[in-house]
Amino acid sequence: MSRRDQAFEDLWNDPAPRGAPFSPDEVAALPEGARRYLTHAVAPGTPRASAVRLSMRGSIKLGGWCPFEAEQVIRWQRGFVWRATARVHGLPVSGSDRWVDGEGAMRWKLLGLVPVVTAEGPDISRASLGRVQVEAVWLPSALLGPDVAWQARDPTHLGVDLALRDEHGHLEMTVDARGALRTVSIRRWGNPEGEAFHAVPFGAIAEDERCFEGYTIPTKLRVGWYFGTDRFEPEGEFFRCTIEHATFR
Repeated sequence: MSRRDQAFEDLWNDPAPRGAPFSPDEVAALPEGARRYLTHAVAPGTPRASAVRLSMRGSIKLGGWCPFEAEQVIRWQRGFVWRATARVHGLPVSGSDRWVDGEGAMRWKLLGLVPVVTAEGPDISRASLGRVQVEAVWLPSALLGPDVAWQARDPTHLGVDLALRDEHGHLEMTVDARGALRTVSIRRWGNPEGEAFHAVPFGAIAEDERCFEGYTIPTKLRVGWYFGTDRFEPEGEFFRCTIEHATFR
């Protein structure tokens, strides 16, 4: 795992209070699929959290598939920090991706010493914003807010308009008959081809879920670019993770 990160700790220890306990009556006027998802994701009486802290493991595609271990904090309306250590040809590459208070950055070092990725600026910030918006599914209380608008094409296909620090995004979600998340996607700013940044379909397939502290969240995911196209599996998929623990504040 990477070294202590002050921004990570600051996000987690932000004194923002929890909100009122969730009642299914609050979502009674939403489309049926949205009601099914939210009442599956948030147990009645669960206090609304403004942050989640996750521990995870998995593999990331860096040429080949490389194992990693990571922690992440998402503090809604402030951002996220994902800090990890991956093993590339047996050598540790550690660092973080983040979007905090409107600024995104990526900083990674080999052996904790040699910079291998250092990136920031408007494109990185915009790309990182898209990531935290789609990862709202790990903090379902963020999808209960008054600035979230739901649409439904049918009982299993949902659209979600949400705002984060006045930055608007649109998620597409599919859910099953119980309300469990099956897919989530967004048109995210990025450059998976290594050229100019542009909006690219990005998303995740949820293959398992668990309940932590009243929140049921996806815990086994396959993530990548070109989501929903035939390029996803051969080219776009680059991240597979299993959430081992989640705690909420």
